[in-house]
Amino acid sequence: MARKRPPREKIRERRHALSERAHAGQLRLPEGFKDMRTALGLTQADFARMLRMTVRQWAEIERGEANPTMETLERIGRAYGFQVGFVGRGPGVAPESDRPDVRDI
Repeated sequence: MARKRPPREKIRERRHALSERAHAGQLRLPEGFKDMRTALGLTQADFARMLRMTVRQWAEIERGEANPTMETLERIGRAYGFQVGFVGRGPGVAPESDRPDVRDI
């Protein structure tokens, strides 16, 4: 039996909540990938098809077992109007002087 998609208003609410988390720097990967998919009310198969990938590829991304390319991350982000980039860790992050020099990494 096919899974029933949630009503449009519920999807809008979920998308808004997810967007708020992203803007606050609280949307972490790989968990965020599943959150993005379920906010739309889609199955793994539906979301994979939308992104032009196999269900196995998508499942591995959701579980954090894959290393998606930048192109794939951009396609995933486009489903939400997100772009790939760095996000600060927020308050409590070590000051510049306590961070290793880039050459030390």
